[in-house]
Amino acid sequence: MAQEFNEMVRLLETDIRGGLKTLNALTRVYGIKYSIANALCNLMDLEKNKRIGELSKEDIKKIESMVRNPKNFPVWMLNRRKDKLSGEDKHLLKTDLKLQKEIDVKDLQKIRSYRGARHQAGLPVRGQRTRSNFRRGKTVGVRKKGVKR
Repeated sequence: MAQEFNEMVRLLETDIRGGLKTLNALTRVYGIKYSIANALCNLMDLEKNKRIGELSKEDIKKIESMVRNPKNFPVWMLNRRKDKLSGEDKHLLKTDLKLQKEIDVKDLQKIRSYRGARHQAGLPVRGQRTRSNFRRGKTVGVRKKGVKR
């Protein structure tokens, strides 16, 4: 029996090309990184090198249900551990994750923390030096021939 090959696969509201290997295709979904994709393949006994277009619709539904249920993964793999509001461990995806990141940055700005101020100014937040990098739109000290004064 010849198995059906899908050129495009709809996985967690994301269109993924069917020719991609399963491990790489899972990482195309915003919120799923390599470690989660690898754990998912191991938990479901999926071949990592198999094309995602070759998977059946039942396999795709199983993947979606496992990703939406964070109890399947170790706690350290989740992207939202001990949420500030609910206190529970979550794994957010897509727009929920983007919105939550935005809310976190706005909260930092609201309480006027150092990190919030750096976000607001568009400067690096994690202690990088700014002498030679992060110079968006500024000249770096080179004069052009025609502008001499």
